[in-house]
Amino acid sequence: MLQISESMSRRQFLFRSACGFGGLALSAMMHEDAAQASSGAATGGVLEALHYAPRAKRVIQLFMAGAASHIDLWDYKPALEKHHGEPADFGEKVETFQNGLGPWMKSPFTFRPYGECGKMISDAVAPLGDCVDDIAFVHNMVGKSGVHSTGTYLQATGFQLPGFPGMGSWISYGLGSLNQNLPTFVVLPDHRGFASNGPKNWGAGFLPASAQGTMVYPQREIPIEDIRAQSGFVSPKSDQATFALLDRLNRQHEQSREGDSRLDARIRSYELAARMQLSAPEALDLSQEPKHILEMYGLDRQGATYPSEINVPEEIEYFGRKCLVARRLVERGVRFIQIWSGNDNGFPRRNWDSHEDLQREHGPLAMGMATGTAALIKDLKQRGLLEDTLILWTTEFGRMPSSQGGVGRDHNPFSFTNWMCGGGIKGGQSYGPSDEWGYKSLDRSNPTEVYDIHATILRQLGIDHERLTFRSNGIDRRLTDVHGRVLHELLDL
Repeated sequence: MLQISESMSRRQFLFRSACGFGGLALSAMMHEDAAQASSGAATGGVLEALHYAPRAKRVIQLFMAGAASHIDLWDYKPALEKHHGEPADFGEKVETFQNGLGPWMKSPFTFRPYGECGKMISDAVAPLGDCVDDIAFVHNMVGKSGVHSTGTYLQATGFQLPGFPGMGSWISYGLGSLNQNLPTFVVLPDHRGFASNGPKNWGAGFLPASAQGTMVYPQREIPIEDIRAQSGFVSPKSDQATFALLDRLNRQHEQSREGDSRLDARIRSYELAARMQLSAPEALDLSQEPKHILEMYGLDRQGATYPSEINVPEEIEYFGRKCLVARRLVERGVRFIQIWSGNDNGFPRRNWDSHEDLQREHGPLAMGMATGTAALIKDLKQRGLLEDTLILWTTEFGRMPSSQGGVGRDHNPFSFTNWMCGGGIKGGQSYGPSDEWGYKSLDRSNPTEVYDIHATILRQLGIDHERLTFRSNGIDRRLTDVHGRVLHELLDL
């Protein structure tokens, strides 16, 4: 009979009871997570009380790596259709990344009105036409750099330099977890490779190491690296002995190094991994989903093979899978989920950096993204989860209205689009217009910056962005640096 001492941790109990009580443990853990996620109760956050009544409990960030073109997806520009092929005259000196100052180029995709709001979006993202009345578009975003690495850092962390925490890390640090058995912050990278900066985009920076994102690859046989031993000689008994020894050595090491969060974070990660061995496989098991849900996410071609060229069915399956996993993680109390589309500078292109042929590259990526995202919005809405789940769509910058090489577009950090949905955001609106070409904000003195987006998201989570700080190197750091204003116009008050 298993002897349970008063000092035995939950982790030790799960391991010692491995086979006999594994099913019971999993059932109990799932019940606890469901209750905690639905109640909104959090554990581990530094904020003892929220600054505002929250409208959202969790965030899903969709990041299009490589710079998605606003004027080919969301920001309709009739002037480009009228003047297509004419020399691009900006009326001012223009600096580009790769001299992409060819003639004006209309979008290769047709724009049509959707929803009660009549929002014009392109055929490349047509599946999201059903959702535009739930979406608030921000068309006057401006960055600080046309370089992928710094632009990506800025949108992901609020700073252009490495070493700063990602938005998910700040939210994890401030609010803590809504579950006991899955990470607070989960990252679903592109399966083909990282975007610019790789894991630094979701690192904890100077925050406690436990606030960093945990990578999950839903399409791989082993979605979470090293979560379970693959060697045949490992048994439950040897696992138990290994963890007991590690725990003893780690605690001895920790006692001699007070104030170093890295070891404590590693110990916590081991303990979380032990719990995840039971809960994660269930969360990632899409076979539990009914046929109509799989079809909605574009997952009705299981086991299909794809050509080497970028293509629509492949993009739909891979992005849809991540979106469905995101919904399942949301249901189980994961606080922040980041979904990436696009890897860094692969050829043939598998990212949004469409210098050579915008239609060839944006077409499949956009349709895959739109199919999965539309399914996610509808699925969350029908389950009553959209009202307290905030979705953010972003990219590092936009693309030029002039052409590059005839059919491509260069970088444009002076105007691009973000959009938000759910979590108390008032949908069916377009905020902050860009100029007639989509080159810069129409009101150049009042563009929207990433700090404003981050401040608004924190506000919906109940946090004053000026009051969530961490002292590092003598400076009280925050996600929004010394900037940021809440975009009250976007809120459903």
